[in-house]
Amino acid sequence: MLGYIRFADRLSAWFGKAFAWLIMVMAIGVGYEVVVRYGFNAPTSWAFDLSYITYGALFMMGGAYTLSRGGHVRGDFIYRLWKPRTQGRVELVLYFLFFFPGVIALIISGWKYAERSWRYLEVSVNSPAGIPIFQFKTVIVAAGILLFIQGIAQVFRCIICIRTGEWLVAAEDVEETEVRLAREKELEAGDFAAGTSREDGRGLKQEYSDQERS
Repeated sequence: MLGYIRFADRLSAWFGKAFAWLIMVMAIGVGYEVVVRYGFNAPTSWAFDLSYITYGALFMMGGAYTLSRGGHVRGDFIYRLWKPRTQGRVELVLYFLFFFPGVIALIISGWKYAERSWRYLEVSVNSPAGIPIFQFKTVIVAAGILLFIQGIAQVFRCIICIRTGEWLVAAEDVEETEVRLAREKELEAGDFAAGTSREDGRGLKQEYSDQERS
């Protein structure tokens, strides 16, 4: 299970960080549009399409990466009071009740959208530029597959937590400011952030980190 978790985390991180560069593309494109529109009264016909295409692709392809780092929003006002084993059991059930059915529906419906879009080479109707968007419809399917792969890793994390009573956390990565402040004050990070409200599985985390470095 640890090997699969490591593989899924790496895969999700690679895609998440690669697509994160779309922020730069979007920022440059929108910045250019602002300058030429208000400075030279010469608006472009493609800026709107660029903004929603890049943001949409970033949002979709970053989902699995966010899941692997425990970054999705959760209502933890009750959850954080539970013991790790209880958290693991509840999460395990919810993954099968809601997560996987939703992701499978995303993949199936996304495939239908993408297949139809590729068939007639769909272009955007939001501007006269006619920007091709059929290739971006494929992102829906890709994002669903990544979420499914990462979801299996999260299920394995739940099983490990149920067995050991400790959560296996992902390799260290970017973290929210409040989490860093919590660590500096030697407080439980779970008092501040939902994504780190679990107790660290320190032994497993060390093993996971060692395997990352090897």
